[in-house]
Amino acid sequence: MNAYKTTIEYDDRSVRHFMVASITWGLVAMLAGVIAAFQLNFWEMNGKFLETVTFGLFKSEGLQYITFGRLRPLHTNAAIFAFVGNMMFAGIYYSTQRLCKCRTASDLLTKIHFWGWQAIIVLAAITLPAGLTRGKEYAELIWPINILVAVIWLTFAVNFFWTLRKRNEPSLYVALWFYIATIITVTMLYVVNHLSIPTSFTHSYPIFGGVQDALVQWWYGHNAVAFFLTTPILGIMYYFIPKSVNRPVYSYRLSIIHFWSLVFIYIWAGPHHLLNTALPKWLQVLGMFFSLMLWAPSWGGMLNGLLTLRGAWDKLRTDPVVKFLAVGVTFYGMSTFEGPLLSIRAINATSHYTDWTIGHVHSGTLGWNGFMAAGMFYWLAPRLWGTKLWSKDLANVHFWIGLVGILLYVASMWVSGISQTLMLNQLDESGTRVVNEFVDTAMAPSVWGMMLTRAIGGTLYLTGFILLAINIFKTARAGKPVNETREVYVERPDIQDRMSWRDAFRNDPITYTGWHLLFVILWFFLPPGADLMSLLGAGVMAFLAIRAFRRNKEGWVGWHERLLHNYLPFSVFVLIAVAIGGMVQIIPAVTVNRAKNVEDRLQTLYTPLELAGRDIYVSEGCYNCHSQMVRTLVPEVLRYGDYSRLGESIYDHPFQWGSKRTGPDLAREGGARSNDWHYKHLMNPRSLQGSTTKSRMPNYPWLAEEKIDFKALPKKIAVQTQLGVPYPAMTRDEIEQDAREQALAIAATLAEKGVEIPVEAGSPEEARDYLAERKMVALISYLQKLGAYDDVEPGSVPDNRPSPIMPDIPDDHKEQLTLSEAE
Repeated sequence: MNAYKTTIEYDDRSVRHFMVASITWGLVAMLAGVIAAFQLNFWEMNGKFLETVTFGLFKSEGLQYITFGRLRPLHTNAAIFAFVGNMMFAGIYYSTQRLCKCRTASDLLTKIHFWGWQAIIVLAAITLPAGLTRGKEYAELIWPINILVAVIWLTFAVNFFWTLRKRNEPSLYVALWFYIATIITVTMLYVVNHLSIPTSFTHSYPIFGGVQDALVQWWYGHNAVAFFLTTPILGIMYYFIPKSVNRPVYSYRLSIIHFWSLVFIYIWAGPHHLLNTALPKWLQVLGMFFSLMLWAPSWGGMLNGLLTLRGAWDKLRTDPVVKFLAVGVTFYGMSTFEGPLLSIRAINATSHYTDWTIGHVHSGTLGWNGFMAAGMFYWLAPRLWGTKLWSKDLANVHFWIGLVGILLYVASMWVSGISQTLMLNQLDESGTRVVNEFVDTAMAPSVWGMMLTRAIGGTLYLTGFILLAINIFKTARAGKPVNETREVYVERPDIQDRMSWRDAFRNDPITYTGWHLLFVILWFFLPPGADLMSLLGAGVMAFLAIRAFRRNKEGWVGWHERLLHNYLPFSVFVLIAVAIGGMVQIIPAVTVNRAKNVEDRLQTLYTPLELAGRDIYVSEGCYNCHSQMVRTLVPEVLRYGDYSRLGESIYDHPFQWGSKRTGPDLAREGGARSNDWHYKHLMNPRSLQGSTTKSRMPNYPWLAEEKIDFKALPKKIAVQTQLGVPYPAMTRDEIEQDAREQALAIAATLAEKGVEIPVEAGSPEEARDYLAERKMVALISYLQKLGAYDDVEPGSVPDNRPSPIMPDIPDDHKEQLTLSEAE
C-alpha cells in the first residue's frame, strides 16, 4: 500500500454555476406555479387579464401560451429538472470531490454538462408553452430534446464514475451510494419511458399504449420522484447535515439498511398511482404492498438524519442552515408517511384525482427538496465566495415565510381534496343518484377557498425564495469566487477496486438473498397451492440466511466493506436491485396489453380526423385537468357511466387516464352532447347556461382559427400501424380524404346552428368550408369518439383485428400505404 500527501484544488466554479442556475430557475418554476394556482381560481389569468391590464389595447379572450394546460407542464419540469436538478448537481459536484479527495475527473465534461443542461431547460421553456409535448407527466419533452437529455446525463455519469475511478479515498461514503443509485436508475427509467417513434421533428408516439403505457409511465413517474427528487437529496443530507453541525452520521448500520431497502423497494411502488382502475388487480396489490413497506426504510433515513443533530439542537435557535435542513428532513418524513398511506386502496379512492395528492407532492418538492436546497445554499455560499453570509436575519425571515407558505399550501390541499371527494360521493336517499355536479363541488367554499389559500401559500413560499436570491447575491458581491485548496493524505489499499466478479457474486449474502427473492417473486405468479409453497420457501431461505449471518457475522460484514472499496461491483448490484422490480412489473404487462386480453370490450379505432383531434387534446394539455378512466367505485359509475375496461384504451398512444380532475372525467363523453355545445364550450365555457357558467376552464378561441395539418396524418397513421394499431391499408390520399369528409360533416352541423366564427361568412356553406379546416372541428370529433367500443367475447379477438370504422380496401389495390412511403 502506497501512501503520500498531495495538494488538490477542487473545482468549485462548476458548483457556483449550478447553484446560481438552480436559484434562477427555481424562481421561474415557482412563479409559473403561482400563476397556475391563481388560474384555478380566476379563469381570466389564462390570458383574458391582458385586456384589462392594457386598458383594452390588447384584445384577448385567452393567450394559448400561458393556459393552465400548457403552463402546468412548464412548472413541473422547471421545478424538477431545472430547480432541483441544478441543486442536485451542485451538491453532488461539491461533495463528491471532498468524499473522493480528488478534483472532478474532467473539467471539460463538467462544462458540457452544465451548458447542455441549461440548453435543455431553455428548449423546454420554449416548446412546452408552444404546445409541443408527449402528453406524459414529467415526460412531456419532445423526442429531440429527450435525446439531448440522454447525452448530457451520460456525460454527467461518465464524469462521476471517472471521478470514482481516480479517487484517493478507498471507501465509498454513504452519500456516494445514493448518487450511484440516482445515476443508474434515472438512466434506466428515462430511456424506457421515453421510447418513441417520431412522426415529425416535433411529434412522436410512445411505443407503449393503454394499460401498458399507464404502468410504464407511473413506474417512471413514481420513481422519478424516488430517484431524482429523493435519493440524490438523501445523499446531500448525509453529507451536509453532518458538516453543518460538525458531527458524524448517527448510525452507519442504519444507513446501510436505509440504502439497500429503499433502492430495492421503491422501484416496485409505481402501480399505487393506478389503484381502482383498469390495471390488473395483481399489479395494484403489488404496488400497494411495496408502498406500505416503504414506511420502514424511509423513516429509517429520516431518523438517521435528525438524530445526527443530537447534541447540536441548540443550533436550531441560531443557525438558519440547521433550521432549513432539520425541517427539510422532517418534511421528508411527513411525505414518506403520507405516500404509503395514500397507497392503501380504500384511502386512495378518496385521495386520487383530488387536491390531496397535489398537497402531498408539494410537501415533498417544496418542503423536502426546497428546504434542503435553501439549507445547502446558505451553507455553501460563504465557502464558495470566501466570506460570511450577508444576512442571517434575512435567512431566518425566509425560513418562517417559507414554512408558513408551505403549511398553508399543504393543509389547504388536504381540506380541499377530502371535502370535494365527500361532496362527489354524496348520494340521494335512494342511493342510486349522485347529488352534486362536479362543477358545483369545485366552486364550493371548502374547495374554492382552499384553492385560493393554496395560491397565497405558494406566493409566500416564492417570496421567501426571492429573499434567498437577494441574500446569496449580496453574499457573492461581498466576497469573491474561491476554489478550495486542500492537502490530503492519499492511501491506496490493495483491496481498492480489486474485487473479482467471483468474489462479488459467489458468497452467502448474495446466494441467500437471490434465492429468497426468487421465491417471493414466484409467490406472486404461481397458481393457488404452488404460491403457498413458494412463500414457505421464502420463509425457509430467510431463516437459513439469519442463521448463516449469526454464524459468520464478520464474513457478511467484511464482504460489504470490501464491496464499498470497489465501485464497479457495487454499481452492478445497485442496477440489479432496481432492475428486478421493473422487469417483474413491465414484462408481464407486455402480454396483458393485447387485444386478446381485453375483458369484454375492445376500443373502436380513431378515424384519421379523430386521431388529429386527439393530438390537439394532448397538445393543449387537457390531460392535466381531465381524466379518461371511470374507476370501479359506485359514485363514479353513477356519475360518469360504466367503469372503464382494459380494452377500451388499448390503442391509446399515449394513455390519457390522468392523475388530477380539475374538471370531470371524459371517458364516456362521446355522444353525450351536440357538436355545437362542444364548440361553444371550447370558445367560452361561461357562455352556456347551467353549471358551466361557474367553470374556470380557459377559452380556446385560437382553435377556431388554426388549421388542421391534414398532410401529417398519413405518417401518423403509419406509425400507429407500426405500433400495432390495426388500421387497414390506405393510401395517403384516402387518409386525407377520409379526414376532410368527416370534418365537412361536423362543420356542416356547426354552420347549421349558426355558431360564431372569427371571420365573416356570407352563407352557411362558407362557414362550413371555413370550419372544416380548423383544429376545433378535429378536437370535437375526438371528444365525440371518447368511450366508443365494441362488445367482444374475452380472449376471442386476434391482435391484428381490422378497424370497423374505416372503409374496406379492395384486395387488388396496388397503392397501399407503407411507413417508407409516408416518409
